[in-house]
Amino acid sequence: MIAGLQPYSRMKDSGVQWLGDVPAHWEVPPGRRCFKEIQRPNTGLVEKTVLSLSYGRIVVKPEEKLHGLVPASFETYQIVEPGEIICRPTDLQNDKTSLRFGYSGNRGIITSAYIALQTQEGIESSYGYLLLHAYDLKKIFYGLGSGLRQNLDWKDFKKLPCLVPPPDEQTAIVRFLDYADRRIRRYIRAKQKLIKLLEEQKQATIHRAVTRGLDPNVRLKPSGVEWLGEVPEHWKLKRFKFLGKITSGQVDPREPQHKEKILIAPNHIKSGTGIISHLETAEDQGADSGKYVVLQGQIIYSKIRPNLRKAVIAPMDCLCSADMYPITVRKSELRTEYLLQLLLSLPFTRYAVDCSLRVAMPKVNREALGECWLWYPSLEEQDRIVASIKQSVDPSNTAIAQAEQEIALLREYQTRLIAYVVTGKLDVREAAAQLPQEDETPATLDTLIDEADSEEESDELEALED
Repeated sequence: MIAGLQPYSRMKDSGVQWLGDVPAHWEVPPGRRCFKEIQRPNTGLVEKTVLSLSYGRIVVKPEEKLHGLVPASFETYQIVEPGEIICRPTDLQNDKTSLRFGYSGNRGIITSAYIALQTQEGIESSYGYLLLHAYDLKKIFYGLGSGLRQNLDWKDFKKLPCLVPPPDEQTAIVRFLDYADRRIRRYIRAKQKLIKLLEEQKQATIHRAVTRGLDPNVRLKPSGVEWLGEVPEHWKLKRFKFLGKITSGQVDPREPQHKEKILIAPNHIKSGTGIISHLETAEDQGADSGKYVVLQGQIIYSKIRPNLRKAVIAPMDCLCSADMYPITVRKSELRTEYLLQLLLSLPFTRYAVDCSLRVAMPKVNREALGECWLWYPSLEEQDRIVASIKQSVDPSNTAIAQAEQEIALLREYQTRLIAYVVTGKLDVREAAAQLPQEDETPATLDTLIDEADSEEESDELEALED
């Protein structure tokens, strides 16, 4: 798609170093000529539809997810109209990955901590959103902001250099990028469906192995535990507190001996896999509250939102967030790798979810974890089960990694395409004119959104409750 596009024939110096040359017929006015801040307090609770900025989209928050998440009165929120642009202006210092802008398709209310913007006359609202979104992807806003945590406010937008093509060209840019976005998202969804099927296949394999062993003809016995059901009759059952020890005592990650250490938090672990997605040091993350010391080979288990099944074996001496438990295994009874599979299993997770409070951030406490029943065979049989699981799921893991790499490349391509088009490096007027008509209502370019991530919690919780 990008290969057939050409640059503009006539360019000019924008006068802004990070914008470089721009089309000669485009204007470069300050932000105050392009946007205006809108402040509509929800006085008298005139609006009750709650909106949320999630993964770069403005979405309606379901009523069942509001409990424990909202202030006593929605009068503190602000009213948002369709076509307005919402910015999350806080914490630029520590969060350099989030998508900070969303385009509202609904009337509703959103926290007054966010900035609501309207485009001025002569600027299509969809194009205005795309412009700020492109700047966001280029990380322009991280050089702005004020205060200890670099928060944005309206004065940061007033002098912001903006690129404004003629109205018909704004329409062409929006149409072209919307068309590209639809196709990229379809391909990503197809890859995500493949990943989901492979993960389900893996989970079924692991579930059979850790609840029945490898012998399909094994004799079973009632476990006496309602959420577990039957287990092989030669397996043992003991409470967690007799098989694993949770480390106590927190340290300050800002201390010199700790700040260079790897710090593992729940968001570093892929749900249900026991795999770390990426590593960062405590200093990289700006950690400023108590963390636990973790020794290589210990299990780290996330106590928050247990339905997401986040646990991993520490690959080195490191720190973990206070949202996680470092666990030392009693090796005379359990292999560490086997206990990890139990912690990731659906029966164990059902127990953990039932023990966690149904509030904004469900959490399983130490006492409940300690009372959980664990089921296991001999050490030799555990070794065979772990080896069998690895052999069975390795092909799926390879296919999943390849699909994830393809998704990452698509997102990188999409980011570059948006930046090139909106900043005038590629001319899409002719390409947009040749696009076929589509019956679908134009999307608002919810770009770079991993829809599986945004639905991860609800999907897995439903699976556990089935």
